[in-house]
Amino acid sequence: MGTDPATGKRGAAAGAMGNFQLEDFVAGWIGGAASVIVGHPLDTVKARLQAGSGYGSTLSCIRTVYRRESVFGFFKGMSFPLASIAVYNSVVFGVFSNTQRFLRHHRCREPEAGPPHVLSDLLLASMVAGVVSVGLGAPVDLIKIRLQMQTEPFQEANLGLKPRVAALGEQPAYQGPVHCFATIVRTEGLAGLYRGASAMLLRDVPGYCLYFIPYVFLSDWITPEACAGPSPCAVWLAGGVAGAISWGTATPMDVMKSRLQADGVYVNKYRGVLDCISQSYQKEGLKVFFRGITVNAVRGFPMSAAMFLGYELSLQAIRGDRVVTSP
Repeated sequence: MGTDPATGKRGAAAGAMGNFQLEDFVAGWIGGAASVIVGHPLDTVKARLQAGSGYGSTLSCIRTVYRRESVFGFFKGMSFPLASIAVYNSVVFGVFSNTQRFLRHHRCREPEAGPPHVLSDLLLASMVAGVVSVGLGAPVDLIKIRLQMQTEPFQEANLGLKPRVAALGEQPAYQGPVHCFATIVRTEGLAGLYRGASAMLLRDVPGYCLYFIPYVFLSDWITPEACAGPSPCAVWLAGGVAGAISWGTATPMDVMKSRLQADGVYVNKYRGVLDCISQSYQKEGLKVFFRGITVNAVRGFPMSAAMFLGYELSLQAIRGDRVVTSP
C-alpha cells in the first residue's frame, strides 16, 4: 500500500494513491475467501431465522440445524459462495478503492496537497461499489439462499398447501449449485436469477456506506500518528466493528431479500419487495424486520475482520510493503 503523504499512514481500503490498480482486486479476492470460510456457518443460521419457520431464537436454530443435519448443515451451500463470493468481494473492493482514487485525482490537481479522506468521496465510492455488488452478487446470493433453505419446512395454511420438508431420506430440490442455477433458469428464466435484487440494492447501497466509511475513519482513529500504517490488530478491530454496524443496520432489508430469494423453492408467495414487506408486517408485526439482527451483527464482526485483514495483509505482500512503527 502506498503511504498517504498527508498523514504518513498507509491503508489500501482507506484510499491508496495512484492510477487504476489490479492489486486491489486480487487482495479483495483473498479477503473474500477468508470471510466466507469464517462466516458461512452463521450465515446459514441467519438465512434459516429470516426465511424459515419454527425457530424461537438463534440458539434454538443452531441446536435444530445441528440435530437434524449435524455440523455439515452449517456449511450447506458453501462451495458455491467460496468460489463466487471471493470474486464478488474482489470486484467490490477493487471498484471501491479505484473509484475513490479516481475521485481524489479528479477533485485535486495535486492530490498529495488535499486532505487524506473526504467524506463525499468515500460516500460516492461506497455507493458505486454497492450498485456493482448487486449486479454480480444477486445470482450468487440467490443460489446460496436456495441451497441453504431447501431442507426448511414451508407451511402455507392460508394457501391450502400441506407442509413440505426435504427430509433426510427425501430427494432435495437442488442437487448442488450447478443444478440449482440450471433449475432456476429453466423454470424462471434469466430474470429469476435476480429475484430479490431490488431489496438487495436497498440493502447494499447504504450498507456499503456504513461498511467502508466507519472502517476508514476508525482505523485512522485507533492508529497512532507515530505508526506508518494500521497494525493487523487495528485492521481486525476496525473491520470487525464496521461489519457489525453495516450488517446490523442492514437487517430489515436483508430479511426481505432472504424471503424473496427463498420464495420459489416450493411456492411463489411474494409479488415484489412492497408485497413482501406488507405480508410480513401483517402476519408478524414490526419485529419481523429485525429477525436475525443478533446473528447478523455477531456474524458481521468476524466476517468483516477476516475480510479487511486478508485484504490489507495480502495487498502488503503483493506490493512488498511493510508497516513500520516509529519508536
